Amino acid sequence: MTITKMSWSPQYRSSKFRHVYGKAASKEKCYDCVPITRSVHDNHFCAVNPHFVAVVTECAGGGAFLVIPVNQTGKLDPHYPRICGHKGNVLDIKWNPFDDFVIASCSEDTTVKVWNIPHHLLTTNITDAQKELLGHSRRVGLIEWHPTASNILFSTGYDYKIMIWNLDTKESVIETPVKTIHFHTDVILSMSFNTDGSLLATACRDRKIRVIDPRAGTVLQEANNKSHRVNKVLFLGNMKKLLSTGTSRWNNRQIALWDQGDLSVPLVEEDMDGSSGLLFPFYDSDTHMLYVLGKGDGNIRYYEISSEKPYLNYLMEYRSPLPQKGIGFMPKRGLDVSSCEIFRFYKLIPAKYLIEPVSMIVPRRVSESLLAFAGWLLNRAGGWWHLFRCKPVCSGISLQSESYQEDIYPMTAGAQPALTAQEWLSGSNKGPVLMSLRPGSVILNSLPPLPVKEAALQATEPAQLRTRVADIIEKPSRVQERWVYWKAEERGPEDRKIGLSNGFDVFECPPPKTENELLQMFYRQQEEIRRLRELTIQRDVQIKQLELEIKNLRMDSGRF
Repeated sequence: MTITKMSWSPQYRSSKFRHVYGKAASKEKCYDCVPITRSVHDNHFCAVNPHFVAVVTECAGGGAFLVIPVNQTGKLDPHYPRICGHKGNVLDIKWNPFDDFVIASCSEDTTVKVWNIPHHLLTTNITDAQKELLGHSRRVGLIEWHPTASNILFSTGYDYKIMIWNLDTKESVIETPVKTIHFHTDVILSMSFNTDGSLLATACRDRKIRVIDPRAGTVLQEANNKSHRVNKVLFLGNMKKLLSTGTSRWNNRQIALWDQGDLSVPLVEEDMDGSSGLLFPFYDSDTHMLYVLGKGDGNIRYYEISSEKPYLNYLMEYRSPLPQKGIGFMPKRGLDVSSCEIFRFYKLIPAKYLIEPVSMIVPRRVSESLLAFAGWLLNRAGGWWHLFRCKPVCSGISLQSESYQEDIYPMTAGAQPALTAQEWLSGSNKGPVLMSLRPGSVILNSLPPLPVKEAALQATEPAQLRTRVADIIEKPSRVQERWVYWKAEERGPEDRKIGLSNGFDVFECPPPKTENELLQMFYRQQEEIRRLRELTIQRDVQIKQLELEIKNLRMDSGRF
């Protein structure tokens, strides 16, 4: 009798993003009374960066869009200034990835315009563009900035052409693009770059997906699948794959995954539902997560992409009764890492004249000691200790891990270009310049950093520093004494220097007014304590080395 051994494997896969959930912003954190466009054009109509939210608006007698500071939430003034230099409806807007105060727009008036946004709040309408690009013969529907080269802009219109513009010139009106790609036979519905910008993928109304060398103007790969009518296409980072959304031959909404080197047959085809709204895909190359949103839907489906079968792994779905007309997303450098936020959408809800931020968060538990200290801190600030006697998530507060989560925040693309426009046009390819999202690390911002006082810890004597650090980390009761009862007039210059961490004075700051401000203070204090512990360890090593040298000197002097 033979016994057959059966192997069992679980039906689920282990993933740190398995329990990611979506969290909509509260009413006061939304942007209300925004006159969102009624255009039926299939586009995002929203662009976001760490400073501004830009949204296409309804406007009589031409096209316009709003640029709202990210922190200016609540009701919008009906007379808020607009950018209104176009003679036709604005169809697409995109922020320059390397300059947070430059935005490009395209319109039904056949022009593409590049605008400079002032650093101060807008007081009057802006009608004069920094640059005007004239080359298309019909309305322009899509624009894309190059992901690694500065001042390179792509545009495509209803004349079936893709034009490449070099903005690194002094002329305010540019009539001739540096390159024109004109082999498409119908309207181009989507454009997407690979990581270093050497390849461009397009989805066309002729149902074909093309992978193009934009500088040579040649087609490298072409897909023509009759069972999948493509609307949007997306490069999946460095995974050598493409993702497209569209409809099946039965008019079901569908997503398809393709091998970049062979577009003859899709690797995976998955039907979503029978709704008619267009599907917008968004891919996070840092976490390998794919988000799929439908126009007219309120839900956000998200998946994890893997390099092995089954390639497409469904995670969860964020549900909302409020349908979106358009969508914007925040770059990674603008996320709140203290709350383990890995993606943030800005939903355009025209029925309520509302822009609603939705954060995708990875839940992480806190330690008991951290929870106790948070309770004490909240108790001192306003008597909210009862909030922390329940679960880690309560009253809208989501307590995350006490430390920076390096596993969910790898190095990401920063705000510094890897190439100049001329270098890219000459044939050079480089990946994006990476940056860390760790608090206190050097962030390559699009603005020069503000002058910040530096803490002169290196100038402090080791013994004094060790005594002070030991007082801080010795036990919670001593931390409470140092934190609460030190007054500004009782501290000397050295104390003021030690109180500074990453440009933030933990002693001089005003008391928190909201739960979010309180948690931000709490996380910064934890980071400060962790930094001081590391500094203490370094000083201990130096002290031991000095003690060893002194011992050796004594032994040498004893011999003589």
